[in-house]
Amino acid sequence: MKKRVVITGMGVVSPNGIGNEAFCRAILAGTSGVKRISSFDPSDLPVQIAGAIQGFDELAWVDAHERKHVSRAVPLALAASTEALREARIEPTRLTLDQQREIGVALGSGGGAQEFSEEQVRLWLQGKVKQVSLFCIPSGTMGTLSSEISMRFGLRGMSHVITTGCTSSTDAFGYALRQIQFGFLPMLLVGGVDAPIAPGIMKGFTLMRIMTPSWNHAPERASRPFSADRDGFVVAEGAWMFFLEEYEHARARGANILAEVAGYGSTCEAFHRVRLQECGEEPARAIQMAMADAGIEAADVDYVNLHGTSTQLNDRIETRALKLALGDKAYATPMSSLKAQIGHPQGACGAAGIAATLVAMRHKQIPPTINLEQPDPDCDLDYVPEAGRQAEIEHAICNCIAFGSKNSALVLRKVSA
Repeated sequence: MKKRVVITGMGVVSPNGIGNEAFCRAILAGTSGVKRISSFDPSDLPVQIAGAIQGFDELAWVDAHERKHVSRAVPLALAASTEALREARIEPTRLTLDQQREIGVALGSGGGAQEFSEEQVRLWLQGKVKQVSLFCIPSGTMGTLSSEISMRFGLRGMSHVITTGCTSSTDAFGYALRQIQFGFLPMLLVGGVDAPIAPGIMKGFTLMRIMTPSWNHAPERASRPFSADRDGFVVAEGAWMFFLEEYEHARARGANILAEVAGYGSTCEAFHRVRLQECGEEPARAIQMAMADAGIEAADVDYVNLHGTSTQLNDRIETRALKLALGDKAYATPMSSLKAQIGHPQGACGAAGIAATLVAMRHKQIPPTINLEQPDPDCDLDYVPEAGRQAEIEHAICNCIAFGSKNSALVLRKVSA
């Protein structure tokens, strides 16, 4: 029999708020975190804006020497993980060896430490360093990200990074869900982190023509999911981490339960490196799989946190997928896209959406899809435009879509006290 899995802690470092409280206030108010890039001079780029975190002190989490050898993603992940553990009332320094072995790490990341590798090569080619970092290879790989978390907190359970593009952190949740459901581990620190704001990465996305070049003059208006005039996404960074544990384990130690991770589904269209099929059948099937896993039907869904990237193709197909998955209930279900406020944090976007959904469930208020002034006629669902809305949320779907025609969805369930 499958065990129940619940979330007992959350930590956030987001473009529109560092820490749970700041993030909560920002998303419920519809505050944009998109700004002109300040970490380097973007003047020669057609897209000069990003969902960049300002006011974050990296050296509070890694010292100056360490920072030369790790990606920006590392201090972001450590900060969010620390808050998630604190909220879950897990004190790493007091864990016994047996307890350390009972806690794993499952991290989702699309680009991992790509920014670090780019920076090392650039410094070397510009002659600013005689050689690249001694840790250029290990720190430039995906797996290092979860290892840094495991080493910092002494967590000796499995330590894995899931990298499936934009579905990475949703898939990390699904992976962690199965680990606990089937008794492999009672607890995992789970989430997503990405830090892709670097010149080379920005140029790569520019070549793909999937970022918006139209709003350098007004960054906060740039991310426009489901709007008729949308023309691309905004790259973003951030970390959203959570503590997951088996339900009875959480109850026995008196943990505060934020929600239950009730179901997960994942599919692949096996179609194209970056494009989705217009029909929307496979994203719909992933949603239906998650619902079946949770034992719910369309009538039970109270809210959908959308992938909603602000690209013409993606938003239209996701709308179609929701109609296929939920039928007529799709028109009566409030939905919203956090990316309108923070941009697109790549592989961490699923975790960001989960954080937004937990806020919505806790405060009984759905975050708005800002900048939705003139909806696309093909995007005709209830996206909660411009201002938040009061709502009781018992069951919520968190949806994600990725390059390589991957689709993943989660169902979160409210747990009564």
